Formats: sequence, C-alpha cells, structure tokens
Amino acid sequence: MIAKTPEQTMEYAEKYAKTLRAGDVVLLKGEMGAGKTVFVKGLAKGLGIEDEITSPTYAYMNDYDGVLYHYDCYRLKNGAQAEALGLTDYFFAGGICVIEWSENIADVLPENCKTVMIRKLDANTREIVAE
Repeated sequence: MIAKTPEQTMEYAEKYAKTLRAGDVVLLKGEMGAGKTVFVKGLAKGLGIEDEITSPTYAYMNDYDGVLYHYDCYRLKNGAQAEALGLTDYFFAGGICVIEWSENIADVLPENCKTVMIRKLDANTREIVAE
C-alpha cells in the first residue's frame, strides 16, 4: 500500500486494526521518522481508543486501557532489559502489543508475531507492507 499523506497511513492502520485479535503482537519496522507512531494512532482509532497516542520513547511502553500496548524499544539493548522492566509480561495480558524497534528485543519476542514494514519513499510518501 502506498500512503501519500499521514492521514492515509492512519486510514490504512485503522482498517488493519480490524484484522487483529486480543493477544496479537505486531512488530512495526521502519527507520526513524518513517511514520510508526502515526500508524499506531490509526491502529488505536480502529480499536476504538480515543486517548491521544504519543511515542513511548522514554516510558518504553504506553498502556491504553489494556486494549493496546504501544512499545518503543529503541533505547533497550536486549531482551533481558525488556524482561527486567516487565515489558514481556504484557505479551500475554490479552491486549494487542505493537512494538517499535522490536529487533532490539528479538530474543524474547513470542512466536507468530505479525510484521508491518513502513518504508519512506520520499518526504511524504510511505510504502506500508503488512505480513
């Protein structure tokens, strides 16, 4: 899917949310500034969450009423740090986990994760591939 605006990214994510079930873990891949948090905003809307979605860069994870757990693992070095912070407990808490920079904690991710790749094609255009 090609999104030419942040709004199109959000619309796609809102539709993608309808394919998810409680307990799903989604790995969001893409370079800094690709639009991962924009995608999560659309995902949250599709899940009926009305809270403002912000990047959990310094909190590591934001919990949206147990429905959505939004992770940012950029500052983690390995899965052991995620476990020590209790982040892995939420993989089995019945909500949907969406993880930015999941490669940093790859050794503790559950099996059967879904992946969404967001590629920056230019300043505004993104290619979004959901697997």
